[in-house]
Parts: sequence; C-alpha cells; structure tokens
Amino acid sequence: MDERVREWVWGWALCRDAPEPVAEPDGFRIDVGAPGHRVRFVLAGAASVRARVVAATDPGTWLKVCAPRADVVPLLGPEWVVGGPEFLMSCALGGGVVTSAPDGYRSRVVPERGFADVVVDAPGGDRAARGRFAVHGGAAVVDQVETARAHRRLGLGRHVMSTIGAHAADLGADVAVLVSTAEGRHLYESLGWRVDSDVVAAHLPEPAAT
Repeated sequence: MDERVREWVWGWALCRDAPEPVAEPDGFRIDVGAPGHRVRFVLAGAASVRARVVAATDPGTWLKVCAPRADVVPLLGPEWVVGGPEFLMSCALGGGVVTSAPDGYRSRVVPERGFADVVVDAPGGDRAARGRFAVHGGAAVVDQVETARAHRRLGLGRHVMSTIGAHAADLGADVAVLVSTAEGRHLYESLGWRVDSDVVAAHLPEPAAT
C-alpha cells in the first residue's frame, strides 16, 4: 500500500501543479502554498497521526491519512474539520476498450505541462464532463473527474475514464491510481477498480477573510 500512496502523492502534485512532494518518515509533505491549503501531509498509516496533530498548529494545514476512519478520527481535536469518506483505489491498465461518447458530444485530450485533461463538450458547446491525469513512472494518477449534473447517466464518466486509461497506457503507465469519494467509488468499482485503503481527510481552516 505504501507504493500506491507514493504513486498517488506524486501524480496528485503533478495534476495540481504543486511543488514536488518531500519524503517524511511517515509519508509525504507537499508545500501547496494555496489559500486555505498551505501544506498537505499524506500519511501511509495512523501511527503518527497524534504526533502530527500536536505539531500542526497553522491554519491551512491538511492531513490525508490512509487508514480506517475509526483509527484516525478519535486522534483529531475539535479544531480539525473532517471530510467525508474517501478511498485510495487502483486499477491495472492495458487492453481496455475506449467507450464512445454519446452522439453529438465532442471529446478531446488536452495536454498541459505535467498532466493532460480529457474534456467532453455537449452538443450545445457547454462543458459536460472532464477528468485529469498525470503519469509518473509506471503509474497514472487520475484527478478531478466530474460530470455536469445535466449530463449525468449518459456514460460520460465511463468514457472519460476509458480515454484516460488508454492514453496513460500509451505513455507507459501500467497501473492507475486515484482517491475517490464514496459516490465515485461505485463508478470506479464497476470499471474494475479496487479499494486499497480508506482515506481520511482533515484540515485546520483558515479564518474567513473580512
């Protein structure tokens, strides 16, 4: 599981155009530097959570812990805002079939520095679905997959994921990794993904601007 955590951390940083992750004894640190998200610690287990909580006092500090929720949440103080259930998931690449977008929908892959976006436009030109991926080593990390509410249940999520898988495999990736919400988990499991670990996300909020 530690290898999956490493793959996800590096790919996430590429997808978000963030600084390179820094290895820590218990995981990784990413100095994101964004408002409300100053620094992120990704931990491969719950053993060091309490120590991190005691040491982390700066607003804008985030924790992503790959461990069961019941092992993590009791170690967090009331000042921490805990997100909904998330899951570290992975899937082998290669040999998959790219599903077609519905009639009238236009799909394209847009390369950027360090990552690429799969973008699907509706017949009227509005954005219907999207997903981002970055390849680091032999792993492709998938990020920011979403379908606009008006275009759901048309197979666009499957199309985006199969397109990402095909392009990532062409770039040399043999496994794909992502962190999913509970809602997205059902889609990914139906596409052959498996859960490698529960993930708990928590952060110290910054004061609201006045």
